[in-house]
Amino acid sequence: MKAEPAVQRQLLDLAKVDAELNRVAHRRRTLPELAEIENAEKLLRERRDALVAVQTSASDLEREVVKQEREVESVRARAERDRTLMQSGSVSAKQLTDLEHELTTLARRQSALEDDQLELMERKEAVDTDVQRTAAEVDRAERELADAATRRDEALADLDTTQARRDADRERLVPALPENLVALYERVLAHKGIGAALLRARRCGACQLELDRSTIAEIKAAPEDEVVQCDNCGAILVRTLESGL
Repeated sequence: MKAEPAVQRQLLDLAKVDAELNRVAHRRRTLPELAEIENAEKLLRERRDALVAVQTSASDLEREVVKQEREVESVRARAERDRTLMQSGSVSAKQLTDLEHELTTLARRQSALEDDQLELMERKEAVDTDVQRTAAEVDRAERELADAATRRDEALADLDTTQARRDADRERLVPALPENLVALYERVLAHKGIGAALLRARRCGACQLELDRSTIAEIKAAPEDEVVQCDNCGAILVRTLESGL
């Protein structure tokens, strides 16, 4: 393939644009904020699950406390009825004895229920503290996720700006080059990642390998308008005064 040396040198400008576009694409895939967001989302799910769990425990304990309160109140009411009946003077001696025995039993029952109620209330207080702590952790995880998402969006906006500029540069450069040269360049770019590079000091600017003497001799003997490629990576080698030929 033939192309004027000046035209070949324009490939370096195109390669520079494509290199930056590749960096932009790589940056999009490897933004640290993406990993942060993934971790933050995982943490937030865990915190929300934990919050649901402690809220459920708190709700269960609340029902137990209410149930215990009703039982205590029932025993108190029964004891109050017995005392009222005893004080009425309308019961027999045997009934009075039975009522006294029942009051003793009710007192023990009430004491046991109140002890259980106190334990439940202490457990409920501890779980309520867990609910508040876990809710605060959820809020913190949500803020961290939102912060990471904001930084990601800002980084992507910067990348979008850079890509738009380089796309415009590419649209300006490509039409000025011969179609067959562009086709070769694009083919090499698609397979190797770099379509053209400067041959500098007998070293390929794409793969960074130094060319052997025979290859250098062949390139040196080739006409200036001959399009030459690196035997190792296939990149189009653009020759200038820096090439060491």
